Amino acid sequence: RRVLFRSLFAAGFRAGDLIHNAFSYHFTPAGAMVDSGAAALGCCVFPAGTGDTELQVQAIADLQPCGYTGSPGFLHTLLERAAELGTPTASLKKALVSGEPLPVTLREALRGYGVAVRQCYATSDLGLVAYETESEDGLVLDEQVIVEIVRPGTGDPLPDGEVGEVVVTTLNPDYPLIRFATGDLSAYLPGYSACGRTNRRLRGWLGRADQTTKV
Repeated sequence: RRVLFRSLFAAGFRAGDLIHNAFSYHFTPAGAMVDSGAAALGCCVFPAGTGDTELQVQAIADLQPCGYTGSPGFLHTLLERAAELGTPTASLKKALVSGEPLPVTLREALRGYGVAVRQCYATSDLGLVAYETESEDGLVLDEQVIVEIVRPGTGDPLPDGEVGEVVVTTLNPDYPLIRFATGDLSAYLPGYSACGRTNRRLRGWLGRADQTTKV
């Protein structure tokens, strides 16, 4: 399934690019999801996986990939360690990240290393749900999903702008899901993205519907 190809394209990846893929290939489909999306775009992938920070830094220096996929926190760790070691990572110019929040401070820190970062929202069951574009004004819904924002615990649709649980329907003939409750919180943004895409947009990941607070 070419689940991530739209988000990769929106993040600036093009045919012939070499991607350093630091998503896990172990007990999660994230690594394979990037592989399939990259193949659809004609990109090559170095399947780095997670861990082994110094080895990954050396691989980036040796192979000189133009982009990174993985969690934003691990990308920051790699760039920080490379700076400490004096290992060049200047080939990295773009990244598609997911799996954890991307606060403004982290985005700016990564931009300071010369990496333009875009994020996407995906799950192992649904594949790609929404993705960020160069406008950085919310996450544009993928064309192959139907998304509702509902009141947690009831399933009742909420008005635009209110924060609620993300419920997704995908009519994939291989693995159809009807009103799949993700447990994630988000809200719709009004209007359209400045990039020109006309599908609806989410504010981003805003927490978990079942999240507890430790005191």
